Amino acid sequence: MVKLAAEQDVLTIATIITTSIAPVKSLLKYTLIFLLALGIALSTVIVFAPGVSVPWKQLTGGADIDVETVDRQLHAADGYRVALFAADVPNARWLAVTRRGDVIVSQPKRGQVTLLRADSDGDGRADGQRVLIDGLRRPHGLFLHEDQLYIAESDGVGRVPFDHSDGRLAGRYQRILTGLADEGNHWTKTIAMGPDGWIYLSSGSTCNVCEEENPRRATIMRFRPDGNGLEIYATGLRNSVGFDWSPKDGGLYATDNGRDWLGDDFPPCELNLVERSAFYGWPYANGNRIPDPDFGVDASAEIKQKISASHPPVHDFPAHNAPLGITFLRSPAQPANYRDAALVALHGSWNRSVKDGYKVVSLHWDQEGNIRQRDFLWGFLSEDRKDVHGRPVAIAEDTAGNIYITDDYAGAVYRVTAGERGAAAAPAERKTRIHAPHKPLAIDSGAAQRGAELYRRHGCDQCHAEQLPLRDLARKYSLQTLADYFDTPTPPMPNYGFSSTQKRALAHYLMSREETAEL
Repeated sequence: MVKLAAEQDVLTIATIITTSIAPVKSLLKYTLIFLLALGIALSTVIVFAPGVSVPWKQLTGGADIDVETVDRQLHAADGYRVALFAADVPNARWLAVTRRGDVIVSQPKRGQVTLLRADSDGDGRADGQRVLIDGLRRPHGLFLHEDQLYIAESDGVGRVPFDHSDGRLAGRYQRILTGLADEGNHWTKTIAMGPDGWIYLSSGSTCNVCEEENPRRATIMRFRPDGNGLEIYATGLRNSVGFDWSPKDGGLYATDNGRDWLGDDFPPCELNLVERSAFYGWPYANGNRIPDPDFGVDASAEIKQKISASHPPVHDFPAHNAPLGITFLRSPAQPANYRDAALVALHGSWNRSVKDGYKVVSLHWDQEGNIRQRDFLWGFLSEDRKDVHGRPVAIAEDTAGNIYITDDYAGAVYRVTAGERGAAAAPAERKTRIHAPHKPLAIDSGAAQRGAELYRRHGCDQCHAEQLPLRDLARKYSLQTLADYFDTPTPPMPNYGFSSTQKRALAHYLMSREETAEL
């Protein structure tokens, strides 16, 4: 049974009313907020009361979605095509792609995680879907690490053995981190494995703007894969739902939703370059260190110093666009001008006089570090900005370059593919790109050392002792494509189920052997 109580959600609404707006400027605004909260609370009771069954459209917003609608309404950037991969996925939020191409999707309001079967028959659609696990407390973030599926519930994190070959759970679900607060606003938790082998976890604020009592709220934290060592990594992040590491500079980039009720166009939503122990302004400042009218203006000298020392965003999104998922594109199958670019899902405004957002944008870094933003996928909002057809949430890319995007309003997952017909690059095309002229590689000596230990631990010398150094390796692969190779190695080499961190380390080690041999 799904452990979601209507009473708890009503208490959450009450918390929002009493803490979100500080101060409430007028009785009219207070009344409107109360009516909005009351409507949400009533619908929550209807949806989540035990034994009550409702059509999924009532759960997701009521948008009709089918192949024809997607073809008619949604538009992708030049060189890409969008298609409906799966419908009838209520409240589809976060996602991950398995080694065989299945797509795993979280559905917090249903307390479940669902698997969408890979498109084996080539019709562009998932070959079916089934619930992987249910009875969870508002599961949101998820990722695959080796042969484990990690799931972030609203109050903790669990993991379960996962069989990539048949897309089934291979053991018992175990909670490894408990006691996370999920009251008030922004209860979703997002998790991802960092290049350093730690699991990073975002936890949003309880309110629109306030001074938090719980130091873990409005932060990004991290912990070890077994659940130990939880620590706060960065603070002052109001609601950083999405984050990812740049393949170019290794930086941790996180989206952040700006506060409400300061007008249509302020404050901006943010993209932050998140560094350890850094403070990012909320609730005392908005945007580029602009003092908040409620908590930053006329503040104490200590608060003013915190504002002055806070880290400003590296990129602004328009106010109330609600950036959520961010994913850096890594596949060599992507067009050259999109490799290493980041895609960001703008969930869209709910509190603006004219709706804005409701699209996916791409971010492109130039040589000086400046960021340019382009539209990547749009059509979720009507041209007159009155009708909403969908709200994009999260983005994932598979090794072939297929891009999957969730829509929690329409209850759908879309697939965006490169090429005139929207097909992923053919193997021959990918091979041509991999065989690029040799360039000096930026070998990470620490990663190479870890890769050497992996090489020894798995007895790779038994088969490859006479082959090292592997000649022309850098002419055939980049560090990333060599790391990806270990997911589907050429037989008889087995698939060891290496994590992304392990694959990267092994790639650096093998490349370092070749670089050393050529000197």
